[in-house]
Parts: sequence; C-alpha cells; structure tokens
Amino acid sequence: MPNPIQVRRARLMAFAPPQAAMPARSNPRLEIASLRDYRLREPVSGRSYTVLRLETRGGLEGYGECPEISARDLAGVLDAVRGTEATQFETLRHRLKNAPYGLMAALNMAMLDVVGRSAQAPVYQVLGGPTRNKCRALAPLEGAADSDLAESARRARAAGFQAFLVPAPAPAARNQGQAFVLAARKRLDTLRQAAGAGTDFVLDCAANLVPGDAASLAAAFERYHLLWLEEPCPPLNLGALKKIATENVTPLGLGRSIQQPSGFQDLLREEAIDILRPDISLTGISQIRQMAAIAESYYVAVAPYHNGGPVASAAALQLAASLPNFFIQQIPFPQAEQDRKMRAAVAGDVETVKDGFAVLPSAPGLGITVNEKALEEYKERTA
Repeated sequence: MPNPIQVRRARLMAFAPPQAAMPARSNPRLEIASLRDYRLREPVSGRSYTVLRLETRGGLEGYGECPEISARDLAGVLDAVRGTEATQFETLRHRLKNAPYGLMAALNMAMLDVVGRSAQAPVYQVLGGPTRNKCRALAPLEGAADSDLAESARRARAAGFQAFLVPAPAPAARNQGQAFVLAARKRLDTLRQAAGAGTDFVLDCAANLVPGDAASLAAAFERYHLLWLEEPCPPLNLGALKKIATENVTPLGLGRSIQQPSGFQDLLREEAIDILRPDISLTGISQIRQMAAIAESYYVAVAPYHNGGPVASAAALQLAASLPNFFIQQIPFPQAEQDRKMRAAVAGDVETVKDGFAVLPSAPGLGITVNEKALEEYKERTA
C-alpha cells in the first residue's frame, strides 16, 4: 500500500513545475532604475531628515523619507532593487530583511508614490481608502520651561492646531512622588489657559519614568481627560504597563521604538496599550497598516509618531486615510519661521492645518510635488 505522504508529495511536485515555469509579466515603466538621497537640516531647530528619490525606467519619480542613510546602505539596497517593479515592496521587504528599518520605510513610501502616480490616484485610493475626508492633527510643543511651551501652544493654535503633545517635566530623580505630579499638573493648567478652549493634550513622558511615577501621573490626570499618556515607561516592561493600564482610566500610547508588527502583540494581548504610536519614518506605510490590522481586532486606535520632514507628513496623511482605526496624526510645527519656510519650499502646503484638521492631499501618489531645487538648496553639505 503506497505511503500517503509520498503520494501527496508526488502530487505537489507534479503541480509545482508548471507554476514555476509561468512567465512573469513585467512593466518596464515601473522598474526601479535609481535611488538618490538628500540629507536636509532645518536652519534653526537643527531637525534633520533624509529625502529618498526613486526613479523608474519609465521616468516616474517617487519620494520617501527617513532618518540618516549611509552611502553603503543606499548602494546595497539599490543593487538589490534595480530592475524590480515599484509594485513589489513585499517581495523586496523579505529580500532586504537586514537593511536598516528607516531606509526600508523611505523605500516603501517612494514605491507607493510611484504606484499612485502611475495609477493617477492618491496612495490612499490605491490602498482601498479613503476612510475619511480629513485628518485630525496633533502638534508637538517645543520648549523646556512652561512659558516657552505656552508660547509654542499659542502659535500652534493660531496656525490651526487644536491638539498638542506636551513634554512632561524632566524628572530630577527617580520616584519623585507628589512634587513631580504637581509640576506636571501646573504645566497642563498653564497650557490650557494659553491655548484656549476646545483644546486637547497628550502628555509625553518619553519612556523616562519609573512605573511608580508613571502610575501617579496616570491617576492624577484621569479628570483632565488627556487624549493619552505617551510612553510612560519603556514598552519592554510589560508587567508595569499592564498594572498602570489596569488601575487607571487614562489611555496609554506606546510604540515609537517598535518597528515590527509582532512587537505590539504582547501589549495588545495584555490590554496594556490604548493607542499605537509607530514611527512613520522608521516603519513606513505598509508596515503600519499591518500593525493597524492587528490592533483593530483589539479595538485599539493608531496615531503614528512623526518628528521628521514634510515628505513623511504627506505619507502619514495617505496612511491615515487608508486606516479604519486611525485616531490622530502628529505633524511637526517648527517654531522658527525659517524652518516652516523650508518645509513649505520642499513639499508645498501639505502640512497646513485648519480647525484642528489637515486636508487630505488629492493629487496622485503622496499628493505632493517635491521641489528638487529646494532639496539642493537645503541639502546638508559635508566637508
């Protein structure tokens, strides 16, 4: 009597060769031909980010953004992607599993930009959206002292923002107790008065607190109705985060350092997270969509972290319009006019906010026209 496993293996082997022999259809117009990076630095804030330019054999261009890219990494990725169609990011992601996360995020944005331009549609339509017609915006405030943060809030409110990311007071020591809580409460009271009615706040702890101080803050701000408490302590401390989430109703936002969808699974399973905060410049559009799909099954919202440039802002808005469980998008708002002028010169008015919301770009691809003259003008020069 024949072995069932051998019979099944023989059937599979008979089926496999015809599949492997099927000719792959190619579209030379979408084949990647070149990659080029532009490292930019804002003149006043010093915020730096790298714009990646992708060009296809058919002359289509796409743009992405990430932190710094080394020449060696860029050359290695170009060797691997040259000749591959811009529609094949998932294939490339597995092929380039050892490439830097940021570079892969920028490549993902640029490839989707090309696909959208080829289809004459915004990226969110290519991805099955839109799920909304505008995107709620969150401005990170700048400054160390309460007075500086209050001025930053007034400027951001005048620019159209109605939600603000506020840095928590710097802890002077571990386990500070009531003094630290009072300082944080005083800061929020000052900012609410400065920003005016109808504003919301996120308190950013930047993973700098011990669980005891983080729990004290979460309890103290329950009646303040924060949008969430950001990174109260490192996400690796799952037990402490679960305890904070269980004992308080203040929502917790986490994830700016998590770069794989699997990194959120324990947080979600243990109900230790309310808002996913993956970094758009380190993770990219496609990876965050995978994270969001996992989070949706736990009724958890997504609010991507973003502290880069305007190209990533455009990518974040496209992502927002493709997610059913999107909540709010962080958009940098530099205090210096020279920095805002630079960002507008690079990518136009994509970061404009009105009545607390950013308008979704409607042009093909990422919805922006990148000014290459501005890229050259603001490119960081090396000696």
